[in-house]
Amino acid sequence: MSLNLYKFHYHLNRKCDQKLIIFLHGFMGDRNEFNSTIALLAQDYSYLTIDLPGHGKTQVLGDNEYYNIPNTAEGIINLLDDLQIYNCYLIGYSMGGRLALYLALYYPERFSQVVLESASPGLVSQAERDERIQQDGRIARKLARISTKEEFIAFLSNWYSQGIFGNIKHHPEFEQLIVMRSHNNPQELAKSLLFMGTGCQPSLWRKLRENQIPVLLLAGEYDKKFISINQQMVNICSFCQLKVILNTAHNTHLENTYEFVQNIRKFI
Repeated sequence: MSLNLYKFHYHLNRKCDQKLIIFLHGFMGDRNEFNSTIALLAQDYSYLTIDLPGHGKTQVLGDNEYYNIPNTAEGIINLLDDLQIYNCYLIGYSMGGRLALYLALYYPERFSQVVLESASPGLVSQAERDERIQQDGRIARKLARISTKEEFIAFLSNWYSQGIFGNIKHHPEFEQLIVMRSHNNPQELAKSLLFMGTGCQPSLWRKLRENQIPVLLLAGEYDKKFISINQQMVNICSFCQLKVILNTAHNTHLENTYEFVQNIRKFI
């Protein structure tokens, strides 16, 4: 059903003798999110990168409901069918990690191993979800009102001042990160936040108990919130393992690309 309602913008680098990795970026990212990671893995793996709905050059041709996780997951599975990719590795960061977990739990036959960076199964209670929906709604309204590049860059700078991102603003590649993020459309990002945000996503905690796919959970040393969430995931699913990457916060693949890649290599 979703096949004709997405015009995915993606990049596929495929060699017939190499196992393929799909990379799913985080909120405000795009298919270039993992370029530094891919540079260290491309010699040994094929890869597929995708602009998720509301990001990059991907177009959603259906109603706003097609920005949500269940429909996006179905759309990605249809894309994989079209590309004749029937089993692969899956790596997702933050928002892309939540989507990756949904894909792994609802389409387990398609993925042999999964890496989730700074990701969660969502919120448990309806009260928590309602509160998060209100919070995301306020941010989405700010995004929707942005009309100039200068306003957008100011929004991005403020976004990365959040404690969850640690010292990312001092990273030598931070300015490049802002430039890359600023290529997105703020109004499309608002739709993504409203329909794919943590408050809107289906809670995956119960279904995670049934999971039998090996899952590597990566979290930054300074991202205590996600270390706690990931430890809870390990406690209820024996197929999950947690690795903490030192001297990093939420965006571990940017802050310490080498250790991020080393953990992936050891796992897959």
